[in-house]
Amino acid sequence: MTLQSVSLIEGFHRRFLVGTLLHPFAVLTGYDYRVFAIASLVVLGSLLTVLAIAFFRSQSESRRLVIVAWLLLPIGGYLFHEVGYYDQVIYLLLLGALWALRRERAVLGSALMVLSVLTYEIALLTVLPVFGFAALWRFTFRRSCALVAPAVAAGLVILAVPSAAPGAVGQLSRALAGANFRYRDDALGLFNRTQFQSWQVYSITDVLLYLLPIAIVVIGGFLILHRPSGAAVLPVAAMAAPALLAFGGWDEARWGFLLVSNFALVLWHWLGTCRRELGMPEVGVLAAVLLILTHIPMPYFDGHAPRDITLVGPPHAVGI
Repeated sequence: MTLQSVSLIEGFHRRFLVGTLLHPFAVLTGYDYRVFAIASLVVLGSLLTVLAIAFFRSQSESRRLVIVAWLLLPIGGYLFHEVGYYDQVIYLLLLGALWALRRERAVLGSALMVLSVLTYEIALLTVLPVFGFAALWRFTFRRSCALVAPAVAAGLVILAVPSAAPGAVGQLSRALAGANFRYRDDALGLFNRTQFQSWQVYSITDVLLYLLPIAIVVIGGFLILHRPSGAAVLPVAAMAAPALLAFGGWDEARWGFLLVSNFALVLWHWLGTCRRELGMPEVGVLAAVLLILTHIPMPYFDGHAPRDITLVGPPHAVGI
């Protein structure tokens, strides 16, 4: 709710798209909780609707298996934990962009990727690589670069300018002080810190060590399914890109969520473009990968107190 209050109108230069769209309603209602709650539920509901449509319209049992497996993993639990967070918004935009590519509306897809960067700058390392992989699969290298370039340019501009105008954080803090929900000082504090200052408050090495086993499992599993070749470079790069978020922040569980999500998206897209079904040995490989991924510790916040979502471990770890 705090980050959904951030808008370009109030001087914020990052993560501002959703907050800017909600700004008139937020100001009119005095930053009423219900405005942001409804927006969050609309985002989650839209994402689940798209997943349901993709499942029922798919002619491939293997693609359906990928969707079901992703939802059954601890990653699926994390999806509902995030309810409307910007991660869900940028992936919803990605799914729209992939639909646009398939319908030969490439410019629309490129525009949606620009919107994803304006929503959240981590789109550069999450949804944009998947979009680039899908574009290169369908179009020439030159045209694909032209489709990706606007979002890359927008992202570089956002990263180059200050994340907020002087006084913007204090002004919004005073406005949220009268809201009927408890806003988070630490969320707004992100806009007052440089990237170098953020690196001082967490260990990049620790985050990388958390992500490395996940990356090895998903990349290794995909290469067994795909068979290592030059053609595997692009999909592997697209699914591994979220691991670089370790250099951007300390939210290791979210980066793991995005890493596995990119794996599922790339695999889903690859199965569709190749128009193939997985054989029994390949289903066995995928099942082994998924079984390993059930052991990922996925801390989430319940009243600001972290608990683990996992399919293994003692009962208290899964909230039973």
